[in-house]
Amino acid sequence: MSTITTADFHKGLFIEFKGEPHQIVEFQHVNPGKGSAFVRTTLKSLKTGKVQEFTYKSGETVTEIPIETQEMQYLYKEGDGYVFMNNFSFEQLQVPEAILSDYLHFLKPNETYQLLVHDETAVGIRFPKKVRLLVSEAEEGARGDTVAGAGKVVTLETGLKVTVPLFIKEGDTIAVDTATGQYLERA
Repeated sequence: MSTITTADFHKGLFIEFKGEPHQIVEFQHVNPGKGSAFVRTTLKSLKTGKVQEFTYKSGETVTEIPIETQEMQYLYKEGDGYVFMNNFSFEQLQVPEAILSDYLHFLKPNETYQLLVHDETAVGIRFPKKVRLLVSEAEEGARGDTVAGAGKVVTLETGLKVTVPLFIKEGDTIAVDTATGQYLERA
């Protein structure tokens, strides 16, 4: 663990806050006309997932937490956790649902993902910006229904429902933006 100052803050940095690991979700350097500068941060607890705001004085020191990135393969869901396997050591790691909550509809078995690990515990996931998913259910688009922006809702292999153009049919593979959950292109 190394000591850093508020000048080193960046989005996604892992620091120790009140004796527990937290991730900086957002931060803003503020330099008011009167008084000293400060840094307003939004911190997410890695243990509870709770988000809170905290203000640091400019130049204040904090402890950075070392986070290791491991390539791990998603295997299956067990209880309220998800089991991943290290591709090199074959060790398995159970990841709580809270860590994966934003990406659950994009998670595919046997795919490899980058997990963020601290003290043999998963604390986050680095998910790709887009994923390729198979269309498992799609209704036929009506002929002549070609008004600009016309679309239909399809169901993907993970259960996610997405609005796509009328030419997409069952069995197609499409790319979906993981940040918005929207259709990007036919893959």
